[in-house]
Amino acid sequence: MIEAIILSVLGLVGLAVGGEFLVRGSVAIAHRLGISNLVTGLVIVGFATSMPEMVASVQAALAGSPELAWGNIVGSNLANTLLILGVTALVTPIALKGTGKRDAVVALGVTLLLWAITYAQTGSIWIGVALLAGLAAYIYWRYNHPRPDDEDDHEEEADLKPYLAVIAFLGGLGLLVAGGTALVSGAIDLARIFGVSETVIGLTIVAIGTSLPELAASIAAALRGKAGLALGNVLGSNIYNILLIGGVTMVVAPVAVPADLLGFEFALLALSALVLLLVLATAKYIGRFAGFLLAGVFAANTAFVFVS
Repeated sequence: MIEAIILSVLGLVGLAVGGEFLVRGSVAIAHRLGISNLVTGLVIVGFATSMPEMVASVQAALAGSPELAWGNIVGSNLANTLLILGVTALVTPIALKGTGKRDAVVALGVTLLLWAITYAQTGSIWIGVALLAGLAAYIYWRYNHPRPDDEDDHEEEADLKPYLAVIAFLGGLGLLVAGGTALVSGAIDLARIFGVSETVIGLTIVAIGTSLPELAASIAAALRGKAGLALGNVLGSNIYNILLIGGVTMVVAPVAVPADLLGFEFALLALSALVLLLVLATAKYIGRFAGFLLAGVFAANTAFVFVS
């Protein structure tokens, strides 16, 4: 048991640190190559911040544990919407300036699509390819229809010298792979020790762990007075998790998404995506009380998953 806990903790640390290095290195390289902020933010950063979830899910699928992989995807999206937005709003209210509604519609749409795929209880490589094609279409659409606030600068990352950017990128990638391997191995062992399903471990321990880079980034943005950046971080990550990570997972392990996700977890996932869309369409900000409610719902659901 001690070995499983140590592996899980080391894996979480590796994913968190590796994800941060990978983001900083990839953004700096993109800026050195003259790639626009829009493409950098949408493609480079979006992909890089999803790498912890990607590595953990693919490693789990390759290890013959697709339940862990899909539990991680669903759990990560719940963590993004409920935990990350909730904690960020507790740090400082998130001002909503009329942006994000289009991406929230896409996030809700892909959530319902994943629900339908799970309900059909079918899996194939072609479903995975279709999800990846959907991501390509989304990136193409967002590139050709940018928002006014898409051109956020990345001065901190761009200040890295070229050799440091390459070292950060490669080092982050290596830490992600090593951390993902250790986390999956430890998580599977913990599931067996505590007698819970791998889906539950994916929904909780692995999902929270792979969401740590997004959580840290959102809190850091809030403390720098850029709390609104957390919104784009959450929406983009939710879309990438389903289309990119779900697509790759389905290609690697073309089996049906675990049916035990069809109950309360998928209902909560869809409801949280719908509520976020309604908030963006009607509210001016997400305040501390709302943040407390979001974080509280996440904590209650995590406890419910373990108890049930």
